[in-house]
Amino acid sequence: MSLYGKGGSGMRQPSIDAAFRLVTAGAAVFILILLLAMFIILSQNAWPSIRRFGLDFLISKEWNPVTSQFGALTTIIGTLVSTILAMLLSLPVAIGVAIFLTELSPASLRPVFGMAIELLAAIPSIIYGMWGLFVLAPFVSDYIQPFLGKYLGFLPLFQGPPMGIGMLTAGIVLAVMILPFMASIIRDVFLMTPKVLKESAYGLGATTWEVVSQVVLPYGIRGMIGGVLLGLGRALGETMAVTFVIGNAHELSLSLFSPGNTIASTLANEFTEASEKIYLSALIELGLVLFLITFIVLGVAEWWLNYNATKGRKA
Repeated sequence: MSLYGKGGSGMRQPSIDAAFRLVTAGAAVFILILLLAMFIILSQNAWPSIRRFGLDFLISKEWNPVTSQFGALTTIIGTLVSTILAMLLSLPVAIGVAIFLTELSPASLRPVFGMAIELLAAIPSIIYGMWGLFVLAPFVSDYIQPFLGKYLGFLPLFQGPPMGIGMLTAGIVLAVMILPFMASIIRDVFLMTPKVLKESAYGLGATTWEVVSQVVLPYGIRGMIGGVLLGLGRALGETMAVTFVIGNAHELSLSLFSPGNTIASTLANEFTEASEKIYLSALIELGLVLFLITFIVLGVAEWWLNYNATKGRKA
């Protein structure tokens, strides 16, 4: 008997397929409309600031609500520096964790480590911020910053008093926060590598390192980059954890020991205090800048992935 009853199956099937296509296409279009609506609303509310400061808003480091002079340079640099630092610290660890869980760990321990990673990902960001303020910052001030200052103090990045609060601590907190997301995704990508490929490599006499570097990593490179992009997006927009430990100072400094700020931390600290229209508009323009930075970074990464995939097919 037909799944759709007697007769009419040939008539109902196209209608069901058409409805399914319509629903899925509507969901995809809704995402595009949502993004466009966000951009339009941010642009409208940021227009007074855009009209008053123009492109100088992006290159000025002055942020003074008293004189109504605003510039985004310090927050943009703080956002990029803290994100890059977090990625440099967390990415090697995430890849190492994923390799250990998929290739080296005893089978009985894999669920334990996997659950630990998922628990880390579930911790609210404000808890990371409190941990960073009360535990990590004193440890950084007492041990990490003096060590770096002693042996790498000839570099501008590691000069200044060891205060504990600053860009370095913010980068470490961000690294800990995005680590479980990237490690979990990269682990799942590695697990998708066909066993026949790894078994064939082992059968040819390859070592574990050779299998990982020549089979697992090349096969899962696109998925790995997807995990990296997820961590990157989380780091760019993180608010509360960074606000606790970055120092929230509108200052530019080459030293990672110095306090700074990010776009997200500035919005969290000052949005409720913005009573003047131009002040509120400048903050909304900061949000628009963060929106565009995220869009550009992810767009460039997607273009790079597609370019390399096309290049690989041609080769």
